[in-house]
Amino acid sequence: MLAPMKAAERSKPEKKSPQSTKLFGPRLNGRSRITNSNGTLLPNVDGRSVWARRLRDLIQLHVNDYGGEGNISEAMRSLIRRAATLTTELELMEVQFATNGGAKSWQLEKYGRAANTLRRILVSCGLERKARDVTVYDPGEADRELRDKIIGWAQEDDERDGVTP
Repeated sequence: MLAPMKAAERSKPEKKSPQSTKLFGPRLNGRSRITNSNGTLLPNVDGRSVWARRLRDLIQLHVNDYGGEGNISEAMRSLIRRAATLTTELELMEVQFATNGGAKSWQLEKYGRAANTLRRILVSCGLERKARDVTVYDPGEADRELRDKIIGWAQEDDERDGVTP
């Protein structure tokens, strides 16, 4: 039979060894549920909802854009997750605007802040603004010369074939 513990022994906290992936490998009991989870987005959240499915799809699309799971850092994964969350919420706001026949000014302000935050996150992920070529096509002298040459060739062919206009 075990001897009863003295009061002084019971009050002392038990020393735990430090848990580190470097010392003990990837299986740790002290890590968060999200880190230890096997593909779930959030602990205690039903991943079958429309919101959760859209979030998961967006995360996967962004991860693929950056080269797949093996090519992104944990910081990039975090930024991607935030970008996907904001995108999902912005899409829900857009649906509300469409079904309510527009948005109130405070809703637009909230929408604008969220959209700007999303843009800043995407810029941090590497999104670049690329300037488009907006040169207006002007049929200039070169086009007129080409047109005149083509008409001249056609007239030469007609003369050679004996066709009169």
